Amino acid sequence: MSPEAGVTRPAPTAAPRVPPQLLLDVSELIKHDARSGIQRVVRSVLEALALTPPAGYSVRPVYDAGGHYAYAGAGADAPLSRDGEPIAVRPGDLFFGLDLSPDHVANNAAVLQDLRRHGVRLYFMIYDLVPVRHPELFAAGMGPWFGHWLHTVASLADGLLCISRAVADELLDWLAANVPRRAGALAVGYCHLGADLQASRPSHGEDAGAGAALAALAQRPTLLMVGTLEPRKMHAQALHACDLLWQAGSAVNLVIVGKPGWNVDLLAARLRRHPQAGQQLFWLEQTSDDSLLQLYRGASGLLAASLDEGFGLPLIEAAQHGLPVIARDIPVFREVAGEHAYYFSAANGSELAAALADWLALHASGQAPASAGMPRLSWAESAGQMLDCLLGQRWYGHASTALP
Repeated sequence: MSPEAGVTRPAPTAAPRVPPQLLLDVSELIKHDARSGIQRVVRSVLEALALTPPAGYSVRPVYDAGGHYAYAGAGADAPLSRDGEPIAVRPGDLFFGLDLSPDHVANNAAVLQDLRRHGVRLYFMIYDLVPVRHPELFAAGMGPWFGHWLHTVASLADGLLCISRAVADELLDWLAANVPRRAGALAVGYCHLGADLQASRPSHGEDAGAGAALAALAQRPTLLMVGTLEPRKMHAQALHACDLLWQAGSAVNLVIVGKPGWNVDLLAARLRRHPQAGQQLFWLEQTSDDSLLQLYRGASGLLAASLDEGFGLPLIEAAQHGLPVIARDIPVFREVAGEHAYYFSAANGSELAAALADWLALHASGQAPASAGMPRLSWAESAGQMLDCLLGQRWYGHASTALP
């Protein structure tokens, strides 16, 4: 029977378009949230993208469930869970290795290759290259282990995103010396990190050790160091420098915030048994973000003594609270702090003691460089820079590649 003239028939209803997924790998965070370092970055970016997801994309945290990836909860704004269903992907989806998960990536190389065959683009965050640049500062075997991960992501990824221009330059140099065997170009980009503890699900409360350190802030100038104890952070050199200052009668506190890492057993024992412990020396192995904020607000200066870093987030956090910065003169600290820090070079504790004495004199006279003008981003802005690379394809450079 033919349709009646003049009658409009409704078109068949089209199936709703399913938005592409931005899959954020949180495999390490979901196992253990150390509430510092890389975990803080992962938490903060996830939170920012949950509040303001990129237009046209569904943001989904995922994790290594043993031979496959699974959803780590109902969505970016839901609590993380390890009981999720295996991921279902479509061409146009993106997988972003936001967490540092060398073992997971190496074990799942075939899984990730299969994702690419199904039209999923793969990207990974590069936080630093210190283990391959300075393997002597790490436990035996860590350099080759980390290098294997770099080779894996360089062969798998569509792009690698670094947390500073300095790391991007180091990565491009490394890739030129370790040309990845892959089909197609490898993009390299960079972003800067945010600096807002209150926007990263901060921990609350105050412990007894923090209380003693906070009480000491009002008694004399205080140098604050923030970060896990490990050889490259140069806590031992800083302690030696302060020993020399204390022997010379200098009234200065040293407060160290950070859990013990690797190859620091002797340093940890020295800190715990030091004659100045609890008087002018304070080591807070575990402390809340509340206490850390109070230290940033009340200390005299942040001492960033690292030999090598990917970014230097404590510099930005210090500047957010107007805390002056004393930084080793390395490229990434120059990139992050610009003219808003006091820079030093020191091959030993004596040279650092001299630099600190000079800074303390400048600070006492009100002439130490101020940090307040240091450029800094919110975590939402940091996530936006990441998306400029991942979605906008605005990359810093491309690495030479060899055919597989």
